[in-house]
Formats: sequence, C-alpha cells, structure tokens
Amino acid sequence: MGEHALGKASSQAPPSSKGKGSAKKPTVAKPESRLAMVRRARRINRELAEVYPYAHPELDFRNPFELLVATVLSAQTTDLRVNQTTPALFAAYPAPEDMAAAAPEHLEELIRPTGFFRAKSKALLGLSQALRDTFGGEVPGRIEDLVTLPGVGRKTANVVLGNAFGVPGITVDTHFGRLVRRWKWTEQEDPEKVEAEICAIFPKSEWTMLSHRVVFHGRRICHARRPACGACPIAPLCPAYGEGETDPEKAKKLLKYEKGGLPGQRLSPPPDYPGLPAPPAGPAPV
Repeated sequence: MGEHALGKASSQAPPSSKGKGSAKKPTVAKPESRLAMVRRARRINRELAEVYPYAHPELDFRNPFELLVATVLSAQTTDLRVNQTTPALFAAYPAPEDMAAAAPEHLEELIRPTGFFRAKSKALLGLSQALRDTFGGEVPGRIEDLVTLPGVGRKTANVVLGNAFGVPGITVDTHFGRLVRRWKWTEQEDPEKVEAEICAIFPKSEWTMLSHRVVFHGRRICHARRPACGACPIAPLCPAYGEGETDPEKAKKLLKYEKGGLPGQRLSPPPDYPGLPAPPAGPAPV
C-alpha cells in the first residue's frame, strides 16, 4: 500500500505548460464539502488501521489505577519516561490507599524524572485520597466522576475510559490535535471543541482506536516540524502533503520507533507489537 500511495502522491505535481499559446487558466480548487471531508477522514482512518493494526496505548499499565496515574504523569514528558518511572512507583504504592498515605517527599522523589514532580505529586495524592474516600478505592468508570479527581481532565478521563473500561472516547493530545488540523478535519484549537467535531465525523465504536492510530502516525511519520511525507501511506489523502520531506529515501530516515527500526515507548508492549520493547532506563530514543 505504501509504494502505491507514494506513486499516487508523486503525480500530484501540476503539469507544465506546453507552449505560449497553449497555456490554460489555472483552475481554482473548489472548497471541500462537508460530505467529501467526512469520506476522506473515514478513508484515512481505514488506511491507518491497515498501517497500525497493533496501535495501542503507549503507557504500561495493569489496571485502571495504574493507567490513571501513568496518564497524569505523562503531561509534559514522554510515555517512555513515564514507563521507566512507574515500576518503582507502583512497587511502593500499588493501590490508591497506599498512595493516599504516601509521604509527599518520597512520592516526589519517585516521580522526579517525569518533570513538574511537585505539581504531579500533589495531583496524585489528591486523586488517590479521593478514590479512597469517595469511590471506595476504585477508579470510577464514568467521565463525570473521573473529571472530579485532582489533575484529571477530559483527555486523561478518555484515556482511562477507552483503555481500562472499554468506553469509547476521543483523546485529544498534542499529536492528535496537530494531525486533525493538518488533515483539515477541524480548525478548532480548543481540545474540547476538537473532540466534539471529530466525534461527529466517526461512529462511536471507532473513537478509541482512531485516537491510537492518529497518535501513532503523528509520533512515527507525520512529525510536527518535518513530516516524512515521502514515506507516508496516506499521502494522496493529505491536504498538507509536501510540507515535509517528499523524497522517499530521505523520508525513510525520519521514521521513528518500529517504523525506523527503533524501540517503542513501552517496556512491556502488547504481544502483537512488531517493534522492540523500550529499555528500562536511559534516555528516550531519538
């Protein structure tokens, strides 16, 4: 599919004029209709499903509490850094009751590698105490309850609901917002408005996996500053094709994680993940 897509993408260049008298007026592209955009968006989702059949949350977790904590820690850092930090954290505090009683200084030291450790420690203590006191030590399975927890907004709530409870949701992180605007699915900047507009395009059953596929694509191929357009399997469907490197060989060198032959972000990836597990310690792969 990739080579076929690249072949189609390379044919997008406008034809050259054949002589002075044969020049034609440049045609102005018609604005894309809502229906055409929805069809294109759904086709992109189908193509991404073929490219990333193994898409998954890139945080290591074994239960809803671990996913909730890991997602809070993932703010302003990489999933890899979180995954390298949480084994010691969960060994010390395996349940909300344990973390709720933690000494702030000890908790801060354990999560220091993730950055903003004082604010994150305060949030983890607050949400653990709320889980203990209000929800019987269990992570609630409703968004209305999750967003009442300290440090938990809609993005974190949707991550937990979609991946620990099987409740569909769109997770609007930096990668997701950037790509859906690049693909002209929305012009919104506010995450809640982005979520609402994207939810209207896709059936509810697709929301969680769509989030994973888009984030996977943003991390591996469609980078913020230099997207690997020449190695992109959905190039013919992308209105931003050409913003990045279009030469296939040069574009291949920009690929990350398993697409570039490098380890992923999880120390314990799912069995169907085709790449290498992340190292338990050390800097994130470049």
